[in-house]
Amino acid sequence: MSVVIFTANTVFAQEFVARKLGEFLTKNSNLTVVFEHAIVPGWSDGKISFRKCFVSRRPKKIRKFVKGSQAEAYQESLKKNEPIDEQQMDMFEEDADDGNYTQFDLTMEEVNVTLSFSKWVNGTGIIETMEIKGMRGVVDRTHVYWEPDDDATNYKNIYQPGDFEFDDFKMEDVLFTLMQPNGFRVFDVAIYNCELSKLRKHWLFYDFLNANIMSGSYDDSLFTIHKKQRLTDFNDDGATNQWKRVTRMRVDALNIDHLNTGLEGPFGWISSGRVDMIGDVMVPQETNELSVKEIVSIIAESIKKEATRYKNPDVRNPKHPDMHTRLTSDDYTDISRYFVLDLTIRLHNVRASVPFQAPELSYINYALIRPIVAYINSKNTFIEIHNRVVKNLHDFSGSWTIYDSLLMDDISEEVYDNFVDYVANEEARLVRMRKVAFWSLQLSVQFIVFGLGTVA
Repeated sequence: MSVVIFTANTVFAQEFVARKLGEFLTKNSNLTVVFEHAIVPGWSDGKISFRKCFVSRRPKKIRKFVKGSQAEAYQESLKKNEPIDEQQMDMFEEDADDGNYTQFDLTMEEVNVTLSFSKWVNGTGIIETMEIKGMRGVVDRTHVYWEPDDDATNYKNIYQPGDFEFDDFKMEDVLFTLMQPNGFRVFDVAIYNCELSKLRKHWLFYDFLNANIMSGSYDDSLFTIHKKQRLTDFNDDGATNQWKRVTRMRVDALNIDHLNTGLEGPFGWISSGRVDMIGDVMVPQETNELSVKEIVSIIAESIKKEATRYKNPDVRNPKHPDMHTRLTSDDYTDISRYFVLDLTIRLHNVRASVPFQAPELSYINYALIRPIVAYINSKNTFIEIHNRVVKNLHDFSGSWTIYDSLLMDDISEEVYDNFVDYVANEEARLVRMRKVAFWSLQLSVQFIVFGLGTVA
């Protein structure tokens, strides 16, 4: 393509490539694509640059590519429920869906891509690398709704030949407004810098979890994802660490309403407060014998813990298969199919309340809800919880969020188990304190009696 552009007239080539790629993107997706400026090939690095781009996804679907003003396209996207005249009927087709998906209107100052013919032939998309700079806009999820007893796993991405697989993905200077459903408040999400060694449509969430570096803010709460530096990474003695890669994730002072909205379990019982989360995603070494033994023991311990976890007899058809089933669906001695998440949760100034309805999740014992809520309210200044989650990589196949990957359910189960242990330890401590107090009182009475006897 670069040779074709170079041999053709510059202006004609830019207009031709802009039109053809725009038509290709619009035709093969539900997106509206607008370029204000033609494509400018970067001959030094082999990249093709899109300048002043506008990308939108709304129920109105444009049939063909439009080249025009970025600002005008954005303003056009804001017009809702307006009649379409006969001239526009050629550009738009009638609403073919109910809008029950995430809609967005985004402007981008620059998008740089490199193309690969071999990737296109292999069915992994024609784009090899992508770099986005200066993204602004609105991500609107107010139209999203769920049917009763619906399941997030029903909306996983189904793999199709041609799904994009970028060998390198970068973003910088990203800021957009996120609008959530059910009347949740509007807030901003910013990404200062993001670098991924690969980004695949079918493994989108998992690839973001393993980002080389990512920093930004979510509702004014700073978050970072980066490869954790270890002392053994640069040893010259040939010693190998049992973990092939450790990715550190951190979010500070996140408002608890992002976790308790529509969520069952301990997070759903907390009504106010903030939370800090620090997690280490650890991928084991496949060739390290010590790692194999330790990972197998960790998986076996998780299976044993799941087997002994409380099962609510009122729950006959749980939404998700048990962790025991998910872990043993494959040969758990194959450690390449698992990773371990060490997650530390710190709750600050939280308040909890007993739910009005009995929880439906199978791991929750309704008799322990009140003691757990009482414990949370008695320790409202600071509570630290340490969790270890073992995940089967199959759960991330087609997953785009923390919910359809079942990671949130696993974290909720671990948090519940830790609260149960904390409550048990607290009750044991109170029993010990009562025994010590009674023994001290008994000893004091004996001293007084003996003293009175001596005086007499």
